[in-house]
Amino acid sequence: MTTTGPAVREGEYGDRVAAVEPGGLEFIPLTERHGRPLDLLWTWMSPNLEFATVFLGVLAVAAFGLSFWQAALAAVVGTGLGALAHGVLSARGPSAGVPQMVLGRVPFGFWGNLLPSAFNTVAAGIGWFAVNSVSGALALNTLTGLPGWACLVIVVAVMVALGFFGHNLVQAFERYAFPVLALIFLIAAAVILGKADPGYAGTGGGTGGFLLAVGATFGYAAGWNPYAADYTRYLPPGSSRRAVGLSAGLGVFVSCVVLEVVGAASATIGGDALGQPTTAFTGHLPGLVANLTLLAIALGAISANALNVYSGAMSLLALGVRLPLTLRRAIVALACGVAGFLVALSGLEDAGHKYEAFLLIIAYWIGPWLGVVLADRYLRRDRDIERLLFDTRHVNWAGPIAMVAGVVLSVWLFSNQERYVGLVPARVPEVGDIAFEVGFVISAVVYAVLRPLRR
Repeated sequence: MTTTGPAVREGEYGDRVAAVEPGGLEFIPLTERHGRPLDLLWTWMSPNLEFATVFLGVLAVAAFGLSFWQAALAAVVGTGLGALAHGVLSARGPSAGVPQMVLGRVPFGFWGNLLPSAFNTVAAGIGWFAVNSVSGALALNTLTGLPGWACLVIVVAVMVALGFFGHNLVQAFERYAFPVLALIFLIAAAVILGKADPGYAGTGGGTGGFLLAVGATFGYAAGWNPYAADYTRYLPPGSSRRAVGLSAGLGVFVSCVVLEVVGAASATIGGDALGQPTTAFTGHLPGLVANLTLLAIALGAISANALNVYSGAMSLLALGVRLPLTLRRAIVALACGVAGFLVALSGLEDAGHKYEAFLLIIAYWIGPWLGVVLADRYLRRDRDIERLLFDTRHVNWAGPIAMVAGVVLSVWLFSNQERYVGLVPARVPEVGDIAFEVGFVISAVVYAVLRPLRR
């Protein structure tokens, strides 16, 4: 790899669905481009129409002590921030023609980009994959009565198959899953909202609880940010940036906010919302609707993990994994699925509390990463980036330094977890957990100051 130009993906793929996507991280040839910005609505709505999204609203009320309306506001604020960033990052894909983690080489340098790529490999290919696999397996277990491990094997097998075949099959699956998921969850939402108590006053979560909920909902929405360009790089380079950004951002925002509000409403009804979250939610529904919702939860988990295993493979390749094979992306996707399955096995017990911790922790690195990426985009204005994407000599240590500074300082000062409480919330509990906001600001400022160090 040199500065002479981008590595171009080999093989013929086009818009074929029943074909394994060739190559890996390379630039998508112009002759292979296809699709419309509007398609991104389904790409980003379907994977959020799942129980993991519902459970965010449940957490806001049952774990963070918020009232229904406080939980709804937190969902709008946190999700809105994550969706806005998602739209901005997605809009860059058609012109760049490469995955999001390759674009990260501009602010982080070729080798410095190994840092966020490693984080995203663990978060996407293993962490999120495990979270959604557990959600789908628990729903299938409740619906069929099969052992939990058997249900996990079933949902993981489908998820990995989608990720193995690649971009076109993933996009097609999301498009056809959307109407099914939307219809079932709308029916369930109508029942839940009809039984809920919108006047529920909460248990005194206050400002701290509100900020925890904002952080959790941001972490969920922004969890898609490192994937953004992965699903827009096949669009024609002349695609409207505004249309691309709006379609991607609205897909995340609308689907997340609606189901998070429904989750908050369900927590006002009662039940063991944290101990047996899936059973508690479907227990509020009539029999047929409950069974359909369980089926939708499993289908939604598959929709989400099709993206997770695909983009997790992209991040793993960005770490420098070399396979002298045309199908290197597909093989790496299979490896990510196996690793995620093993982690998911350990999450079948006490899923609620493990999910809560995961959501907060994931925001700790994404906030600083976003600070660096968006600061660089503002300062650089996308000028002269193509020559840097595959240049192993490109160095920009301002990115890794700024990200590490943001993560370390924000967690040290403002983290609010069961196993570690930062200096500030330990003395002033009312601040909740604002590590992601602080991390974003610190990393953006440090990057802007250190950027002259690049060469």
